[in-house]
Amino acid sequence: MENTVQPEHDLEKHDELVEETPPMQTSEPVNEEKKEDTADPVKKLKDELAESKDKYVRLYAEFDNFRRRSSKEKLEMIQSANEQLLKSLLPIADDFERAEKSFSNRDDKEAEGFFLIQNKFKKTLEQYGIKEMDAKKELDFNSDFHEAITQVPAPEEKLKGKIIDVVEKGYLLNDKVIRFAKVVVGS
Repeated sequence: MENTVQPEHDLEKHDELVEETPPMQTSEPVNEEKKEDTADPVKKLKDELAESKDKYVRLYAEFDNFRRRSSKEKLEMIQSANEQLLKSLLPIADDFERAEKSFSNRDDKEAEGFFLIQNKFKKTLEQYGIKEMDAKKELDFNSDFHEAITQVPAPEEKLKGKIIDVVEKGYLLNDKVIRFAKVVVGS
């Protein structure tokens, strides 16, 4: 029986230890707070990573659009680099056509040389993308390609709103109008 009976001194020590040890329930919330603290930086890092990825994707898309736009502008600039020079050569082409009408009855060597020069000039313009605009009599008037300089009464009912006469030819540079055809329209 002596074994089962504890001295009072031992019981007092045991009571002191129980009072000093915090209960188990209080230790769990501390662990939860630590878990939240460790989970919070992870969540914060994941959010920052997602934000960085979004910024990267947007920046990449913006750069890709810039690259496409600049290459398109560069291509357009190359295609129409000589536009002003070619525009200034168009009156010379008109002069050649007027001179051709006056030389049409002659068959001498001067006329032949003139026609050779005119053909070479036309081929050079075509080489750089200049095309004559299709503006013939009895075609419908199209304000995208024609400039009406005057309207005259149509000799026939079917010529109303159509081209009666072409005063000056129009030209296209790579399918872009560089000079509108000046026409007379029937009304």
